[in-house]
Amino acid sequence: MSSTSYAVLAKARAKYGNFLTDRDYSNILACQSVAEVMVYLKSHTHYASVLSEVNERDVHRGRLELLLRQYLFNEFDSLCRYDSSVSSGFSQYYIEKTEVEQIIRFLILLNSNSTEKFIFQFPAFLSKHSELDVNKLANAHDYDEFLSSLEKTSYYEVLRVFKPDEKGRLPVSDMENKLYTRVFEHMFELIDKKTVGKEHQELLTLFRTINDYGIFSRILRLKKYYNLPPEVIKANMNPAFSSLSPKLINKMCEAQSSAEVFQIMQSTGSGRMIGKIGYNYAGDISPRVQHRLAKKNIHFSNNPSVVMISFMFLSETELMNVISLIEGIRYQLDQKTIQSLLIR
Repeated sequence: MSSTSYAVLAKARAKYGNFLTDRDYSNILACQSVAEVMVYLKSHTHYASVLSEVNERDVHRGRLELLLRQYLFNEFDSLCRYDSSVSSGFSQYYIEKTEVEQIIRFLILLNSNSTEKFIFQFPAFLSKHSELDVNKLANAHDYDEFLSSLEKTSYYEVLRVFKPDEKGRLPVSDMENKLYTRVFEHMFELIDKKTVGKEHQELLTLFRTINDYGIFSRILRLKKYYNLPPEVIKANMNPAFSSLSPKLINKMCEAQSSAEVFQIMQSTGSGRMIGKIGYNYAGDISPRVQHRLAKKNIHFSNNPSVVMISFMFLSETELMNVISLIEGIRYQLDQKTIQSLLIR
């Protein structure tokens, strides 16, 4: 392994070593107000620099999350500046993933005629790295204007085949599936072109397992909340980047109940992980699995690329934990309820 590779490993693990500890979580949970949480974060954690100018007595959840996301991006970007064969690709993966999240958020707002809210929660740091025309997107009032804002991006070809129905509603779930399929295509192309041996296998296992649970969660969500028939659910699946066979995915799509979907998933190699994690609801499983895999990799993998992407996943998890803590204390939830929301 090169000296640069050792440096990436050391830097990522050193940054991970600055993450919130059990003591930090206990101290934050003991806070009586959001202002107290902010004082603690600014005085005792690695978030001090990004929160230094935030007034703890006037904390806006949206602005806070944007600041923390910018901090997260800067941390990950600093790792990607090292000379690694896949660093630029991982950086692009993160940018594409964030772009897709923003596009989906806009589509949901468009369905509810609330697009004016979009710009207030758009992460400013993304503008410098994104192919999205943020101003044009923010000023779109219908689907045609939305498509026009994407015309010079690679997302245009993916989304131009969709049209609103007779009620003006867009098939956001199907669009989400196509967009994330594109992100995964780029990621797997990078893995195949730039990595070999154990590094290649570790990355494939990580992303395939994440995609397995994404499919599992998606099937449960489409059945429970949308009550869609099996053939429609199947059309929303893409097994190309999964270790689950098309036959098994079809079987889950045709299952008569959520319990049956769970049973089928737990019969697979990756699905056995469900019994090893604590979760509160079905949608909670996928991020907890991702966290578990990333935590294992950052401790035991000797491949810089695997450690880098695991660091990114763990950073995202901690960010959402911080948001959950702040929101839980803001709305005066009891400590046990707040703890159940944390992924550790």
